[in-house]
Amino acid sequence: MENIKKIGILTSGGDCAGLNAVVLAVVNAASRFGWEVYGIHDGTDGLTNRPLSYEILTEQNFSNTPWPRMSGSYLGSLNTGVKESQEVLAQRFGEGVRELGLDAVLVVGGDGSMNIVSNYCKLANVKMIGIPKTIDNDTPLTDYSVGFNTACQVCTKALDDLMTTARSHHRALILEVMGRDAGHLAMHSALAGFADICLVPEIPYSLEGIINKLEEIKKSGRTSALIVVSEGVKTEKGEAVTSAVNAVGEKINGGIGEYLSSLINAHYKGFQTRVTKLGHVQRAGTPTAFDRGLAVILGAEAVRLLAEGHTDRMVAFTAGKVTSFTLEEIVASGTTGLDANSPQVQAARAIGMYVGD
Repeated sequence: MENIKKIGILTSGGDCAGLNAVVLAVVNAASRFGWEVYGIHDGTDGLTNRPLSYEILTEQNFSNTPWPRMSGSYLGSLNTGVKESQEVLAQRFGEGVRELGLDAVLVVGGDGSMNIVSNYCKLANVKMIGIPKTIDNDTPLTDYSVGFNTACQVCTKALDDLMTTARSHHRALILEVMGRDAGHLAMHSALAGFADICLVPEIPYSLEGIINKLEEIKKSGRTSALIVVSEGVKTEKGEAVTSAVNAVGEKINGGIGEYLSSLINAHYKGFQTRVTKLGHVQRAGTPTAFDRGLAVILGAEAVRLLAEGHTDRMVAFTAGKVTSFTLEEIVASGTTGLDANSPQVQAARAIGMYVGD
């Protein structure tokens, strides 16, 4: 793109490990072109609220500081939803961009953010590049999103810790993890943590199947078991465990761990069950080497695309290569769930893990 002088960067949606490494990469790469980088505070709020909330970022912001090595967002993020119309917010968003004199905005977000913010940018005629991040790993057309690998490490560490207490008390311990309606986090963590059972939204399960697996473990002489369940899993009948919604009417996942615990205890006496719900701990943890590297690769690629005149695209890491797709392709693809025939699922079945019927 010709005559770029200023760009903005914001983090949108739930936070995760690696966001600050993305910001560092963007700031350092942009400085090589002599661009000014404006860090927008609290997601799109920094541009839609008045007064505007932002700061000018330079390489010194991250020089000799721990921020690039930390989870969370230096800039602040937002995933609470809004009640105002997209048209009204897009207008204020565009006015904010023009007030700051930004030539383009880089959005670090998941599939929801790509959809919402790309609409803002389209309606306001603002140029945008998206950078995928989410612990759910459900952003389309990229194999990995920033933050997913670290969340897997957090969940795997939890399984390692639960294994010792499960063995001590002869229990089947249930770990409920995040992921919304996608089972990536649950399946990858269960495989790495050597769980006995893993339930994900994409694969139907039965109480009979769960009990059969627990009975198999009991007969083998082992006195403990580990169960991983994704928060988006429903009952056997396909019903949501909870009808709770947030302030803007979006469903709130959670509770499937306790539901399964009660169900198992009522129908099987071979193991006592207990539930651990990691919750927002999964968004923390020291960013792994993989997430840091991915953050730098995608951040640098986003700046390169802008420098070469490309806009309205999302960078991606696909089949071992860095690439990009149009925002229209991203939105049209929708959320990417776990493939029921993925290598992870196939390996889980091959080693005897119960992953559904």
